[in-house]
Amino acid sequence: MNYRESIAYLEQEIGFASCPGLERISNLMEKLGNPEKNLKMIHIAGTNGKGSATAMLCSILQEGGYRAGGYTSPHLARYNERFVINGQQITGAAFADSITKIRAACEQLVAEGKECPTLFEVITGAAFLYFANEQVDVLVLEVGLGGKYDATNIIENPLLSIIMSISMDHTEFLGNTIAQIAEEKAGIIKKNCPVVLYSQDEVVYNIVKNKAHSLEAPFYCPKDARIKVSSQTIEGTVFDVACASFQYENIFLPLAGQHQIQNCITVLAACEVLKKNGLSFTPQQIRAGIQKTAWAGRMEICKKEPMLILDGAHNVDGIRRLAESIPIYFTKKKITLILGILGDKEYEKMAELILPLAHRVIFSEPHNARKLEAGALATAISCGSIPCYIEPELEQAYQKALEITEKDELILCCGSLYMIGALRSYILSFE
Repeated sequence: MNYRESIAYLEQEIGFASCPGLERISNLMEKLGNPEKNLKMIHIAGTNGKGSATAMLCSILQEGGYRAGGYTSPHLARYNERFVINGQQITGAAFADSITKIRAACEQLVAEGKECPTLFEVITGAAFLYFANEQVDVLVLEVGLGGKYDATNIIENPLLSIIMSISMDHTEFLGNTIAQIAEEKAGIIKKNCPVVLYSQDEVVYNIVKNKAHSLEAPFYCPKDARIKVSSQTIEGTVFDVACASFQYENIFLPLAGQHQIQNCITVLAACEVLKKNGLSFTPQQIRAGIQKTAWAGRMEICKKEPMLILDGAHNVDGIRRLAESIPIYFTKKKITLILGILGDKEYEKMAELILPLAHRVIFSEPHNARKLEAGALATAISCGSIPCYIEPELEQAYQKALEITEKDELILCCGSLYMIGALRSYILSFE
């Protein structure tokens, strides 16, 4: 298959259905000779912050002289974004080659009467195959959904497991309480393999810590970190951090958002553990890696005059963090909000958090079959006295925003990664 044919195979023949479990991916990897067993990996779970942590760690590893692979999901525009080595996405030809090999293995499984893997399992299998063939030194592996039954959890002995911020999301798969979701995320912890936890509430902390202890997995959490922020703008944050295991002054973090500070501290804690377990990088390399980190679609400036911010916040916790961060950077700007949300999200709570920041709002729709129609979203929530518009087509919503927003004001688009990806591609097509 060529690249276009491989995408058609994924989306038309495999389809988008999701079904947690490890049997299908286990069968698939066995067919391929279990290439994942030849990889050294860092495994990252969490509701929010996984992608940012992956980007930071990959950048740090590259600065340290390692050939660093990064596997993330979902993508914003192209599947290639999910497979990155030292900042370079997989080529279309290499992607097609990996998917072609996976397809042959899937067809063999079906011929044997076994269940065909899901789309995410197929892509994850292709990732293991690609990164093993490319002989990366370390693969930073982001969980797709949950942890315990996620396809990535087929791995056996990661260098390190990291669990980022946990909040309510994907409750139809993971459970209806924070405790249940934390149990699912903690399912990535392996016996005797160290784990670092993002500092969070006691319920999550205790569940993860107890799970780690039950598996004799060394447990670390930078709960004692003391933070001093000296500068914070949309271009980046400068801060000092000190805790029992590390201390840094004047760290420059280019990822905007108040929450990114804690994401970064979790990564710093992870680096200390990795150094104890055989990896080698200096404080200067860690500092440089963080400074060079880029992560598209997360409080990303895509245009100026008017300034356009794209943020992939797509659940209640993500929107809350965005709503807390925007006033830090934009205290006086009037905001035009473009809002589109998937129908299986807690859209009423999300809207309640973000709407108070807006001076006008445009309801639109993500490019996804699970979208909540713009009119239904507008009907479900109250805009109060601010002007509201309904523009189901995202491109028209953006043009409407340009029409009603002054050059010194701000356009903020959020609510769905699918929407962010589509709008980002649309805007970049004009460059």
